[in-house]
Amino acid sequence: MRIAEKLGSRRPFFSFEFFPPKDDAAEATLLATIETLRPLDPGFVSITYGAGGSTRARTVDLAKRLRIDGGLDVMAHLTCVGSSADDLRGVLDDLRAGGVENVLALRGDPPRGTSSFVAAENGLATSTELVTLVKSEFALCVGGACYPEKHPEAASLDSDLAALSAKVRAGAEFLVSQLFFDNARFFEFVERARAWGIRVPILPGIMPITNYDQIDRFTKQCGATIPPSLRAELEARRDDPQAVIDLGVAYATLQVADLLARGAVGAHFYTLNRSPATRAVVSAVLAARRAW
Repeated sequence: MRIAEKLGSRRPFFSFEFFPPKDDAAEATLLATIETLRPLDPGFVSITYGAGGSTRARTVDLAKRLRIDGGLDVMAHLTCVGSSADDLRGVLDDLRAGGVENVLALRGDPPRGTSSFVAAENGLATSTELVTLVKSEFALCVGGACYPEKHPEAASLDSDLAALSAKVRAGAEFLVSQLFFDNARFFEFVERARAWGIRVPILPGIMPITNYDQIDRFTKQCGATIPPSLRAELEARRDDPQAVIDLGVAYATLQVADLLARGAVGAHFYTLNRSPATRAVVSAVLAARRAW
């Protein structure tokens, strides 16, 4: 089913993101994780995209397998990195033939060791160009990414929103946000987006904290911030890994509950291919809603 249709009819909406496994053993572990999360009835699962070789092939193969054999609605990520337009058309043909109806169109990060994005020969330079390709030639349901605290490369909040508005006009039917830890930042972003005429559903991205050093690294890479009070609590538990996990789960549970109470459509979980923290958060939120 197309995600845009589901987002318009289902509350609360939970989805889970995974990255493609590098080998058969990792794939077996990932499939076990997905089965553990299946009882939570995700609106969709998404598979991130590697720009080259075997990783890209595993993204496509896993997306088709989860759709055909697993019966799940799947969103396959697709980036412009290292691919010509014809390469991208080949991937899209493969996904469509495998019953995958949903794509997250991304420009992609510059290759490791480089500081700026350069389009491949005969390739695409922006996610907006990729959205246009998907919509004009494949008629799939296409989503885009958004950044509540501004894309790291954007010169300003307004320039970031101008680019996002162009992506939606090109055909993006929903948006999935980068991770964040301050709900006020998310709702301020949504208000600004609506003022720019962006009316599509915006699904907030959540990453339950399970490792302090890891989340510190991730937030620096994507431009997200950790509120000072949360950082202080994490610092105090830095030498106790289980205490960090317990705090991360509790914080994410309260964060998601607040998002839903204030009108968010649901939450998209960055799982890092693990189920316990995400399962604990969603289960707690659903139990609390049933108790209401």
